[in-house]
Amino acid sequence: MRRETPRASMLCMAGLLAGCSLAPPYKVPESAPVPAAYQEQSAWQPAQPMDTLPRGEWWQVFHDPQLDALEAKAGDANQNIKAAFARLLQARAETRIARADLFPSLTGAASAQRARVSPNSPTYLPGKPTMGSDFNVEADLSYEVDLWGRVRNQVASAKANQQASAADLASLDLSIRAELASDYFDIRGDDLQLLLLDQAVSDYEHSLRLTRNLYVGGAAPLGDVAQAETQLENARTRAADMRLQRARLQHAIALLIGENPSSYSLTANPLPPELAPPSVDPGVPSALIERRPDVAEAERRVASANAQIGVARAAYFPQFTLSADAGFNSVHSYNWLSAPSRFWSVGPQLSVPLFEGGRLLAQTDRARALYLEQVASYRNTVLTAFQDVEDSLVALRQLAQEADSAGRAVTAAQISLQQAQYRYSAGAVTYLEVSSAETTALQAQLSAVSIEARRMDAAVLLIKALGGGWQAASGAPVRS
Repeated sequence: MRRETPRASMLCMAGLLAGCSLAPPYKVPESAPVPAAYQEQSAWQPAQPMDTLPRGEWWQVFHDPQLDALEAKAGDANQNIKAAFARLLQARAETRIARADLFPSLTGAASAQRARVSPNSPTYLPGKPTMGSDFNVEADLSYEVDLWGRVRNQVASAKANQQASAADLASLDLSIRAELASDYFDIRGDDLQLLLLDQAVSDYEHSLRLTRNLYVGGAAPLGDVAQAETQLENARTRAADMRLQRARLQHAIALLIGENPSSYSLTANPLPPELAPPSVDPGVPSALIERRPDVAEAERRVASANAQIGVARAAYFPQFTLSADAGFNSVHSYNWLSAPSRFWSVGPQLSVPLFEGGRLLAQTDRARALYLEQVASYRNTVLTAFQDVEDSLVALRQLAQEADSAGRAVTAAQISLQQAQYRYSAGAVTYLEVSSAETTALQAQLSAVSIEARRMDAAVLLIKALGGGWQAASGAPVRS
């Protein structure tokens, strides 16, 4: 028994110094039930893996060198990404600051002072000199024994916040790159619509000249001339408005890649006819939670809030600190650092909160409320992630049907226009019928282009909704 006593004492002391944690055991909050498949996935054709593509550079699946160059600039020059990276550096520093409390604190100080005391002072001893010197050098050592896990929970909270900042950076990077790709395809759609509008303006100018000649020759009424003029000016107005829209998109792209909108210009590059977006495999819903960086960020915020509960609870218990002080002190400089001038002290210190006026309880309640807030935010983020995927899947499916209908509408409008032109040449109808057919044909073409641009946007949004980690169909390159 005598031999076991020291060993038992050492084990008890080790357990005491190791301390405990007052934070609730952490587990990832439960979200809404996860379905086995997306609702819109039944009508979606899964893609084949393309392992040659880097996981992060998802935009390369569009096989567009101009888009690749813009994305490369966005990664290097976007100011919002730089700001998010700076926030990540701050979070890393906060973690190191919190971790420093796990170790002893050692400070040093030195001073040399010459002073005169008043002989009329109540602390003055008669017969002692009124002037003297004081030379001092010392080192102070302080260490808080983390019995209740306050420091460790503070470190865990800071570490979780650091991981949340990293996920926030990834989420922002994904959003900016997706916005850039979306604006890029929108501006290419505008370029194709401008091409159609400019051609229509040229055709309408030719038609106006012919109608005026017929009017002068008495073969056409004045109303046909007015109708041709109206048609031409409407087309010019629409082309001008499209150029305004393109300019705004160009300015937005300049901002995303860190360029000055006043001097930036993007070369026109119309979308090719009948462009199809790449096939994107959405995978299974259960993988979405692991792939979305915003979901990861929300989960890390929950973990941080959970650790803060332990920090708040630890404030109820005594704080145990070990401190030591050693150095040299003398009234003369010649024996300042000699052995007789040394001094030291060592001992524990215990502080116990006795009355705080409800402060500690309020701090604990605040920590718990913050945890509940973060849990709700996490669950909402997960639900939003599923909504984003479902929205993108249904958009791709419906827009594919719209593209087929729009293509048939363009063909039918062209046939109707040709017939109207034949009848007008034969004098069977007025120019109003030709004008109406031309307007319908132009509208059908513009609508078809708009749908193709929206399909590309929907593909980009699906990739964003999936968190950027996806695979594309091989052997199905997209024309640029």
